[in-house]
Amino acid sequence: MTRTYSERIFGLDLMRAIAIISVVLGHALWIYPDARGGLVPLLKIMAVSGVELFFVLSGFLIGRILFKIFTSETFHLDQLKYFLVRRWFRTLPNYYLVLLVNILLVLYLGRSLPESLFSYFFFLQNFSSGMGLFFTESWSLPIEEFAYIIGPFLLYLSVALPLKIAKTTRFLYVTLLIITFFMITKLVYHFNTGSTTPDQWNTQLKAVVLYRIDSIYIGVLAAYVSITRPLLWKKNKGVLALSGMVLFCGMLFCIAFFQLGYETHPFVWNVLYLPIGSLAMAFMLPYLSQWKQSRGWWCKSVTFISIISYSMYLLHYSIILQIMRNLISIDGLGREAKALYVVVYFGITIVLSYLLYRFYEKPMMDLRDRPGITQYFRR
Repeated sequence: MTRTYSERIFGLDLMRAIAIISVVLGHALWIYPDARGGLVPLLKIMAVSGVELFFVLSGFLIGRILFKIFTSETFHLDQLKYFLVRRWFRTLPNYYLVLLVNILLVLYLGRSLPESLFSYFFFLQNFSSGMGLFFTESWSLPIEEFAYIIGPFLLYLSVALPLKIAKTTRFLYVTLLIITFFMITKLVYHFNTGSTTPDQWNTQLKAVVLYRIDSIYIGVLAAYVSITRPLLWKKNKGVLALSGMVLFCGMLFCIAFFQLGYETHPFVWNVLYLPIGSLAMAFMLPYLSQWKQSRGWWCKSVTFISIISYSMYLLHYSIILQIMRNLISIDGLGREAKALYVVVYFGITIVLSYLLYRFYEKPMMDLRDRPGITQYFRR
């Protein structure tokens, strides 16, 4: 069932809202292609960090669900199937609809579709290497989808192993195994690639499934701690949140102060930057997950943005911003005109995202709770 406003966890809604606003603001740089100054790096960091927030939060939420399923006395394969079906009803309908819209838009604009178009239907467009500019923000969806499959598969496989280990410990071992494996893939990438550039890092590492699933499972690890160490989770929420902010800001400060560039210090970027960022964000979860409610119009605004965030992510860039730039060229626009352009871009994004959520995403999610679906996978 869909949660009402009063049943939602405000802190997690805030995290999700910050994530999508960061991504949309970061991509607004497309309106200012010649922009320079200190604000530009900040917006680029926001665009990257917004998706990382989504990864960690997604891992935390699915981790808590998987832990309860796996450690229950009645654990069965059908429960994992039901988990996957619910996740797919949440993610796939919107994805495939927006993918088709992107295809139609490219054809309408008279451009060529990518040769790898078929791979987009199976989330393989960026499995082991970078993808092109078509539906460019879709890079994060394959990472999420493969993360949904890998964890449950390994958890079920672990049950078949003749080991006298408690399920809670098996869950921890599987989570750590996944994190370790994808840290190793980044090490392999680093030793095979060496020096890198911002564009190469962005397309060939940050946006490739083979190197990124650990970010989601850092969130799963946080879910494990929240359930198995509840006192630690509750009593140290403030200290952990502060530690997370210090860790993330400290990393950015060190990069700037010591001039740790992509070309001169590739190990920092290829191996350390993304996992440390994910860990810092996970430290925020104890505080945010216990921030149950808040009052006022801004609380409802945050929750509203959180609810439509998935639709916003899929629509804002390749569709809305691309159509706007095709209809109204930014060349020759003054400062005030570009500022208005950004406001209109945000407004259209919010309105269309709400419509997509209200009339398509939510009805598709509601199908998950129909008796036929529930009974079939819980028999």
